[in-house]
This record gives sequence, C-alpha cells and structure tokens, in this order.
Amino acid sequence: MAMMRSTRDLLMEGFEGLVRDGSFKWPVPRRGVDDDDDPYRSPSACKSTSVAGLSPMVSAVVSRCSRVLDVSIEDLQYDFDMQASDSIKHPRNYARNFLEYCCFRALAQVSQVAGYLADKSLRRLTFDMMLAWEVPSSSSQLTVKVDVDSTVSLEAFSRIAPAIPTIADVVTSSNLFDVLSSTTGGRLPFPVYDKYLAGLDRAFKKMKTQSESSLLSGFRSQRGERVLEVDGTLTTQPVLEHVGISTWPGRLTLTDHALYFEAVKVVTFDKPKSYELAEDAKQIVKPELTGPWGSRLFDKAVMYKSTALTEPVIIEFPELAGHSRRDYWLAIISEVLYVHRFVRKFNISGVDKEEIILKASLGILRLQAIEELAFPASNRYESLLLFNLCDKLPGGDVILETLASTISSRSSAHANQPGMSIGMRSMSAFAVLSNLGMVSPGNNSERLFVGEIVVGEMSSLQKAVTESMNNYKKVELAQATVDGVKVDGLDTNLVVMKELLSPVSDLWRFLVSLALWDEPFKSFIFCLLSSSIIIRPQTKLSLRCY
Repeated sequence: MAMMRSTRDLLMEGFEGLVRDGSFKWPVPRRGVDDDDDPYRSPSACKSTSVAGLSPMVSAVVSRCSRVLDVSIEDLQYDFDMQASDSIKHPRNYARNFLEYCCFRALAQVSQVAGYLADKSLRRLTFDMMLAWEVPSSSSQLTVKVDVDSTVSLEAFSRIAPAIPTIADVVTSSNLFDVLSSTTGGRLPFPVYDKYLAGLDRAFKKMKTQSESSLLSGFRSQRGERVLEVDGTLTTQPVLEHVGISTWPGRLTLTDHALYFEAVKVVTFDKPKSYELAEDAKQIVKPELTGPWGSRLFDKAVMYKSTALTEPVIIEFPELAGHSRRDYWLAIISEVLYVHRFVRKFNISGVDKEEIILKASLGILRLQAIEELAFPASNRYESLLLFNLCDKLPGGDVILETLASTISSRSSAHANQPGMSIGMRSMSAFAVLSNLGMVSPGNNSERLFVGEIVVGEMSSLQKAVTESMNNYKKVELAQATVDGVKVDGLDTNLVVMKELLSPVSDLWRFLVSLALWDEPFKSFIFCLLSSSIIIRPQTKLSLRCY
C-alpha cells in the first residue's frame, strides 16, 4: 500500500520517472550532481500538468503530490471537484484551492512515515508548497524567483505550515514566522526554514528517547507522561531548590503532567519530589527573587505554590547575566499548567484531551528548536506557546472557547463528512503523532483526522485568532501613544502636570529674555510700559495730597 511506503522510496521512484520519460515527478538529488543542476531544487524546469490555469510552480508541486499519493493528477482534480463547494471551485481562486487540496492530502500521507522531519527532500517539498501558494495561477502578475534563495511570506507560511501540526500551530504561526524571519527582512528563506525543521526533528527524538527511558518511570507510568524538558544535569548549569531556609542542587524534569525535582546525592539522585500541574490544586507559578540568607536580590527563580504544600517551593536557575533561562522554564511550566486548566474548564476527556495536551507539548518542542537557533527575538517564549499566548492576548479567552468548540465538534464532523478527512482539511496533532508511535492510537474509530486548516476558507479558529491579533495591535498602538507622551522617564500624570504648567514656564522664559535684552526693542517697550504703570499711580497720589 502507498501508505506503508517510505518517503525515500517515493523520492527514488520520482527521480527514475524523471529520467525515463522526462516528466516531473518527485526527484531527489543524484549522487555527484551539483545542487544547481538538481531539478528538485529548480522546480521551474518541470513540465506543466494537465490542469489548465496553474502556474509552473503549482504544476510542479501538484505533480510531486501526485507521486506521493500514487494518484493521477486527473483523479486528484476529479476528487477535488466532487468534494469542494462552488465557492471554493470559483475560477478566481481555483488554482490556489486546488493546490491546498493536493498539499493537504500529500502532507497527511508523508507525515505518517517515521522520521519525516529528517528527510531534507520532504522539507524542500513543504517549502516549495509555500512558494507555489504565493503564485497559484498562470495569470498571476507576481514573479517569484524559483531557486534555493526564494523566500515565502507570512500568508503562505500560515496556510501550509500548520497542515503538519508538528511544524506550526494556527494560533502561534504568525509569531513563529516573525521569529524565523527576524533576520531576513520579514521573508522566510529555505536555509532558515530547513535549520528550524532539523532542530525540531532533534527535539522530537530527544523527547521520545527521554520518555522511553527509565527516568522517573515509576512515577510516570500510570499517566503515560512524556518528558518535555530536563535541566540540572550539568555542573555548569545547576538547578537549586529552596524550601524554607534549605537549598539543594538537583535535576529538574518537566513532563506534560507534572514537575519533578531530584536532589543530588554523592553519586546519584535522591527520590524525586513531584509538583502537580495536571490536577486542580490551586497552583500558582510565578517569577521570584532569591538571595543568600533569604534576601531578595536575584531575579532568576520560579515560585511554585499549591494547596498540597505547606510552604511554597522556589526553584532557581543561576546564570551569569540576565534571566532568560528562568523565563524559558517559567513559560513551559506555565504552558503545562494552563493546558490542564483548559481541559478542566471545558470538561474535555478521552482522545480530545490527548489532542489538547499534545498541542501544548508540540509548542514546547517548537520553542526548543527556536532556542537552538538563538534568534534575537524579544518575548518569544510566551508568543510561541499557545496557552501562554492566549493568557496574554486580548480576546484570548475567545480563542480558547473556539478551540474547545472545534475539538468537541470534530468527531461528529468526521462522521457526517468523512471526505473532509481526505484532503479538504489538514490533519490533527493526535493523528500525526499516533501514526508515528508517539501516542497510543486506541480505537481506530476515535482517531482524529480533522485539523484546523480548511481548503479555501478561514476556519472559526483562524477567524478568532485574526480578530484577537488585530485587537492586540490596537492595544500596542494605544500603549505606544501613551509611551510617546512620557518625557525623560516621567510617568503620564507628571507629564500632564508639566503640560498644565507650561504657560508659566513660557512667561518666565520671556521675562528672562527681556531682562537680558536679547531683543532690545521688546525690552525697551516692556520697560516703558512697566514704568508708566508704576509711575502713574504715584502721580495721582501726589495730586491728591495737594
């Protein structure tokens, strides 16, 4: 079956087809062939497909999708015409919507193959999908240079990248793009995108290795927890736990349900302490100051407080300068805490609950990949984590309500419209990771294949995100206006007081100017008027005396 074939086999077949009959399939670099001569890196050299009205780039990508799916282009077009509504098939947007349909179907299949993120040919294919999205029809007036130096826009990235939930999320995709393109003028080039996916692949492998190891196995086995991050294993980067006046170095582990601290012993670690994040224990997680003998000098710690503890626990992340290490841990701990609050608030259970927790976990893995690239982006932690972002955004509660509604309606939508799972929508995180063995698949009837990107349309979740982002920009603009009123660090009230007193200041400067005779004529007139005002009452008084 095509589903069981590896991406590498599909790539090799595509190249053989290219050599045999000259048509463009899904070629890969040949051994000993320079990159400049590689047709995979130069899709513009490919022949056109039989679908009229497509740009050369779209024709090339559709041909490659056809090879991935082992379905003819004619059959792909027939399936699309049968499933799509009249508005989606409108000639004005037909090329782009047909491209999205082919991309979603192809990505749904290749993402079932273990190690797909490590396949550089597949990374290139997903990037070329974004390039093609920008110039969909042959009548397009835009010109795109189709080579390795081509770049993609935010709109193209936000439509294609979230189709594979491991790469991007609908809610945070625009912020992710901003970080990735921060050093390249707001456009995303392939080398940066490729490095990001390579880092994401390493983060996935690390999570899988740590989760399958014996680390905390006795504590994690009941809930099947996945290990998301570990710190304190290096002597150069210790983690300190403060409880009362006691301080202990140790190893800190974050899973998708709890936080664990293991104090260092002579040659090993002590029994782990568990700090719950999944259950409702009125937990509070916030930044905290630490210092010797209980002083509050260094802003490098996280405070955890819950009803299960008699006193708060402070976990410190020492570093020479700044507190980015603490900020990173505060964000990922908060993300796990927030996602479980979300689950409880909307009474989400079963596969739906697994899907939501996976979304938070994927956000943390993407953040790890970004951290590895060391982009100079401010406040990137909260902006790249779904539940952190919704906690900060105006209208974030609307996004969460829409997300909950989307999750709860998926099963019925899948039952009523089974064709929508084939290509009209992207796949869900649970479907992708269950295919890769990262989660337990359970019953096939419970598997979710309906994602958050819809061909040719904006989903309800995308609409909620767009509205919230627009409101956030308005808030930022208003704040910038307030900040613009500030003078030399003075707050708004002092600035207003200064503005009220400005006439007095202007009068004082005018009098000083007259006294210095900067403008002699004005000073003479002022002296004449002043003298007359002073002398005239004195003259009247003298006349009365007589």
